[in-house]
Amino acid sequence: MDLMDFDQAALYFDDPVAPEVERLIAEAGAGYGSDESESLLLRAYFLAPGQLVVLVALYRTYFYQHRLDDALLVADRTLAVAGARLNFPDTWQQLHPQHLGYAAMRSIGLLRFYLMVLKAAGYINLRLGREAQGEAMLKKLIEMDSHDRLGGKRLLDVYQNALLEEAAA
Repeated sequence: MDLMDFDQAALYFDDPVAPEVERLIAEAGAGYGSDESESLLLRAYFLAPGQLVVLVALYRTYFYQHRLDDALLVADRTLAVAGARLNFPDTWQQLHPQHLGYAAMRSIGLLRFYLMVLKAAGYINLRLGREAQGEAMLKKLIEMDSHDRLGGKRLLDVYQNALLEEAAA
């Protein structure tokens, strides 16, 4: 399966957003970096906890502020929400390649998004020193994306090479 094939793919942000939620996200974006920005996004989340565009906004805010623990919480929630929409098992650890075909029929865009979130969560775990969890997430991504279209293998290789260089120094 080519995870880069987007023809006629609905993307995660194609879902309609309530006007109040849209307004809150826009205000948070306009005031990015302010104390109020996070509060606006959290309010949007409480109004629409299953809205992926809200979760992406929260994730980006936390990630770019280097609040990796918070970004990881949002990534985990995003995996749960997107996974439920794709009819995936409850946890990413239970995911198998045969799930991909059914998910692709639902939405290749959402499937690709789910796998990118898995990659992001793996990366954050590595950054936080949770090597076993991060490596497991990236290995699961590699299992699902055998052609490495999403770069999970490259990321894991870079990480493992850095560990080897550090051990040799």
